[in-house]
Amino acid sequence: MIRYDVTASVSTITLDRPDAMNSLTAELKTALLDALRRAAGDPAVRAVLLTGSGRAFCAGQDLREHAENLEAGRGLAGTVREHYNPIVELITTMPKPVVAAVNGVAAGAGASLAFACDLRVASEKAKFAMAFSGIGLVPDSGASWTLQRLVGPGRAAELLLLGEPLDAQRALELGVVTRVVPPDDVLKTAHELAVRLAEGPTKAYAATKRLLAYAGTHSLTESLEREAVLQDECAATDDHVNATRSFLAKERPTFEGR
Repeated sequence: MIRYDVTASVSTITLDRPDAMNSLTAELKTALLDALRRAAGDPAVRAVLLTGSGRAFCAGQDLREHAENLEAGRGLAGTVREHYNPIVELITTMPKPVVAAVNGVAAGAGASLAFACDLRVASEKAKFAMAFSGIGLVPDSGASWTLQRLVGPGRAAELLLLGEPLDAQRALELGVVTRVVPPDDVLKTAHELAVRLAEGPTKAYAATKRLLAYAGTHSLTESLEREAVLQDECAATDDHVNATRSFLAKERPTFEGR
C-alpha cells in the first residue's frame, strides 16, 4: 500500500491504492505513519516527497471501511487519534522539509495531508475538496489548523463549510499550492523541488518550521525572542560557518545538514 524510495537524499513516499483513489484504510494509515517515521529518522534523508499513485493524490478516508465500523457500532474506531493526528503531527514537526506532489484529487483527509506539507506542487487537473461537512463531520487531520494559515480564517470557513471543490488554478490564486504544472510534470517538478531542499541547510529549515508554528500562536515579543534563540542554534552549525566562509570567498556554499 506504500512505496518507499530514496534518491538524492529525498524520500519519496507514494500512497499505492490506485484502484481506490488511495483512500485511507487503517492498514494504509499505519503503513504511512511507519514510512514517515522511517524518513524522519534516517540521517541520509534530508527532504520528503509525498504523492499518490494513479489518478488521485488521496480521496480521504475509505468510506467502505468507515461504514462497516459504523454498522458494527465502532463509530470512528479511534482512527482520528490513533492514525490521523500522529501522521499530521509528524509531517508538520518533522525536522526536514516535506513536499506534496498533488497529482489528482485530494479530498477530505487527503486534502488535509497535502495542507500539512510545507510545499505543494499540483497538477493542472488536481482538485481539493473539503468533503467533511458533506457527510456530517467536522474537518480533521489538522485542516482546521493548516487551512486557515494558508488562506486566512474567512476563506477557510468558506471552503470547510461549503465543501465546494477547489480546482488547481484557484488553489494557486488562494495560496493553497506553491506551483501548478502539467500532469506529466508533477512528480518531476516536485522531486526537483525536494532535491533543492535536500541540498540546503537542513537544520535551518527545521528551525524555520518551528518558528512558523510558534509565531502563529504567540505575540511579536515572544516570537522575536524565539527567533533569537533559534538563530543562536543555527549560528553554531557547521552549515552556517561553512556558508559564511563560502560567501566571503565568493563561492557557492555546500550544505551537509550539520
